[in-house]
Amino acid sequence: MDVIIERELGLYVHVPFCSTTCDFCAFYQERPSKKGFEAYFFALERDFNAHRDSRNFSTVFIGGGTPGLLSAQQIEKLCNLIRSAELETNCEWSVEVAPNEINSEKVDAFLNGGVNRLSLGVQTFNQQFMKELGRNHDVDSVMTAYELVRNAGFASVNLDLLFGAPGQTLDDWQDDLRKAVDLKPDHISTYCLTFEEDTALYAKLSKGEVRIDPEREASFYELAWEYLPTFGFSQYEVSNYAKPGMESLHNLNTWSMNEWIGYGPSASSQLNGVRRKNFANIEQWGRHLLLDKPQKYEEWTNLGDAEIARDAVIFGLRMNRGINLKEICGKFHLSPSIFAEINLFLDLLITEGLGEKVDGNYCLNQEGRMRCDAIAKEMPELNQEVAAV
Repeated sequence: MDVIIERELGLYVHVPFCSTTCDFCAFYQERPSKKGFEAYFFALERDFNAHRDSRNFSTVFIGGGTPGLLSAQQIEKLCNLIRSAELETNCEWSVEVAPNEINSEKVDAFLNGGVNRLSLGVQTFNQQFMKELGRNHDVDSVMTAYELVRNAGFASVNLDLLFGAPGQTLDDWQDDLRKAVDLKPDHISTYCLTFEEDTALYAKLSKGEVRIDPEREASFYELAWEYLPTFGFSQYEVSNYAKPGMESLHNLNTWSMNEWIGYGPSASSQLNGVRRKNFANIEQWGRHLLLDKPQKYEEWTNLGDAEIARDAVIFGLRMNRGINLKEICGKFHLSPSIFAEINLFLDLLITEGLGEKVDGNYCLNQEGRMRCDAIAKEMPELNQEVAAV
């Protein structure tokens, strides 16, 4: 009998306001203003009313931008709006905040609103590299913010770290990891610095002031992969580590190619065979909410189950647990024969020493995860002529 797996539904809210722009950030953002906040909340309420689903939301994630820049009253308003949607009992509810934009009043507003998981955007504990990244906080504010949120009563606290800053050495990176471990968070995310177009760092790259060094980046990855597990942080995805049972359920939902609805300007959704993205402008997003689909979105792509299933393979291989093709067939109601070419490809990865197959699961080993981006580019297409189950 085929395994049938129902897709969970996540809720994402984008809060686009930032007081400053980090040198590496290419996300849509707006400077905070009374007019901007008013327009945002007016349109956000309309967005929630326009996009509902028969299922309850299993996870919530408030991202940005800088959600912690909202006032306590605005946080209460946002949480009330989220609770107006149907949420699963005890659903994971995350928010990301910057160390310099959080205080006890805002923490209380998040907790009282329903947030139970907080992610603190530390990036680095090195003041020099904070300056290189354009971060608008110092090490002291990081420590103060962490003590505040750690003692507040959140069920889980995550630290975001960034590596690969210009001039950063392996010793510097290990020092950041050590300081993060010493704080005893529940989860640590480690991201490689990327050079996105239209950012200050990309301009420096174009001028030759900084350069990309893949071998150097690989050594940073490897150090974290070896260092963090020795302190009880199990790697469960290329860039993510958690204490037992503290993995990010919202991220797992996304990497497994389940479904989610994104609210707010520039937020993306994957629902009912459609990927769509809201307009990356508060006024434009608000105006277009009144239009018919797909004209109300900046991007709209119709996807078949086979296309989403292929992405489930690609993103699933980023996770240490790997993928089970039989389970993916059940989730997307596909015939197993549709994976014939991908089966051969995955078997070849094992032959090349990049992975293994255990109890029906294909998993990449450390060398394979290091090459996961290249593997994704080489992943065969599915044979969509094969009939679905």
